[in-house]
Amino acid sequence: MTKSNKLEKRIGIKFKSEDLLCQFLVHRSYLNEHPQFRLGSNERLEFLGDAVLEFITSFLLYQKLPDYPEGTLTNIRSYLVRTSTLSQIAFELRLGHFLLLSKGEEELGGRKNPTLLANCFEALIGAVYLDQGLRAVRKFVLKMICPKLDEIIKQQKFKDSKSLFQEITQAREKVTPQYRVVDEAGPDHDKTFTVGLLVGKKLWAKGKGKSKQEAEEKAAERALAKIEEKI
Repeated sequence: MTKSNKLEKRIGIKFKSEDLLCQFLVHRSYLNEHPQFRLGSNERLEFLGDAVLEFITSFLLYQKLPDYPEGTLTNIRSYLVRTSTLSQIAFELRLGHFLLLSKGEEELGGRKNPTLLANCFEALIGAVYLDQGLRAVRKFVLKMICPKLDEIIKQQKFKDSKSLFQEITQAREKVTPQYRVVDEAGPDHDKTFTVGLLVGKKLWAKGKGKSKQEAEEKAAERALAKIEEKI
C-alpha cells in the first residue's frame, strides 16, 4: 500500500485529484528546501478550509442546539474550531506523519506542533471541498467534529473560566468568588494588571493581563487547573 493509499484510508476519502491530496500536506518550509516542487504550500487550502469549517459548524450548531442563544453558540463554535481541538483531530488522523516539512521544521518537532496540525486539518477540509464538493466535505467534517461537540456540551467546556469557577465554588463553598487588583505595572497606555482570585479569605490564584477582565480570566483558568489536579 502506497503512502497516499494509507492516507486516504486514514481519512476515509478517495481523492479524485492527486495534487489536492498532496498539496494540503505541504508546509511552506518544505518549499524553501525544494523550490522546484510543482505544488504550492497548503496555506491557500487552509484559508478556504477555515471558511468551510466555520460554515458547516455554524449550521450544525444552529440545527442541533435550537434553544441556545447566539452568544452561547458563538462560544461553542470558538471552542470547537480552536487550535487544540483541530490539532487533536489531526493527531488522531496521524496527519503529522504525512506532512511535507523542511528538515529544520521537522527537527523542531513540526510533526507534533499543534498549530501546524490544526492548519493541516483546515487545509484538508479545503482540499476535500474542492475535490468532492460540499456534501462530501460536510459528511467528513461532521464525522470528525460531532464527537468533540458532544464532549464539549457534556462537560460545559464552552463556558468561560470565570463562569465555570463560579459555578463550582457556589456549589461547593456556597460563596461567590471575588477578584481584586493586587498590582498595576507600566504606563497608562500600556498597563499590566495582576488580579487575585479569592474564595472567602483564601487566595486561589493570580492572573496577569492587559485589562482587568483578561487578568480575571487568567486567574480563573489557573484556579480551575488547580481543581483538575486534585480530581
